[in-house]
Amino acid sequence: MDDVAWRQVSDPRACDHILSALPAPIFLFAVGQNVDNPQGRTILDRFAKAGHLLGNHTWSHKGYNSVEPQWFEADVLRNEALLQAWPNYRKFFRFPMLKEGSTAARRDSMRKFLHNHDYRNGHVTIDASDWYYSARLQQHLTADPGFDVARYREPYLKHLYDRASYYNDLSVKVLGRSIPHTLLIHYNLINARFLADVVAMFKKRGWQIISAERAFEDPVYRSEPRIVPTGESLIWALAKQSGRFESVLRYPGEDDVYEKPILDKLGL
Repeated sequence: MDDVAWRQVSDPRACDHILSALPAPIFLFAVGQNVDNPQGRTILDRFAKAGHLLGNHTWSHKGYNSVEPQWFEADVLRNEALLQAWPNYRKFFRFPMLKEGSTAARRDSMRKFLHNHDYRNGHVTIDASDWYYSARLQQHLTADPGFDVARYREPYLKHLYDRASYYNDLSVKVLGRSIPHTLLIHYNLINARFLADVVAMFKKRGWQIISAERAFEDPVYRSEPRIVPTGESLIWALAKQSGRFESVLRYPGEDDVYEKPILDKLGL
């Protein structure tokens, strides 16, 4: 779970709903500027008390390709200085927007920095656009506080399962097995409302929910794909590196441009 952009969530009980829906310990990749305040610290305290781990998602959440590498490195270390005060902080790093370098030199520079500072990449294998669904839902509620939030439930569940099925199928084709996956979602409104439904859906469809720490024990998460530009889902990147799956790989892997026509058609 990324960002902890609590200011963007209109539900005052968002933290309660999210924590109660989580069936196993997750990694919460926090953005420093979102949590360096009383409300943010309280959220981190509550996640820590519940047994979840904290990871580094930069201080400013600026895309790596949009700034100088040295500036980005300083932003990572600034966030580390804040988060290391929590005993459940682990040296796992997740790139904003999953963009890991637009050139080989930029990619390798950041990998060297992370290795030198004992960080592991907090890779995502199942990417999705929950952030876009949540933003659209928030827009409806801002315009009409009486909007029926339940209208988003089925489209959101369908979206997540569609993407999970795609990346799991790709994993089998690329690696010859279904790996322990990491699903990217955010601390946002739509998960405050429907995360319990998401978990129930995956369980009903036969998926086993495990801790993020256990998933990251799989050796696939040590992979460092040599593609350029670097990033996206780890499974997407490994498929791209193989050169065998061009017909089923879109770029970017996930984005609002794919989801907008779906929600427009539904009047959402």
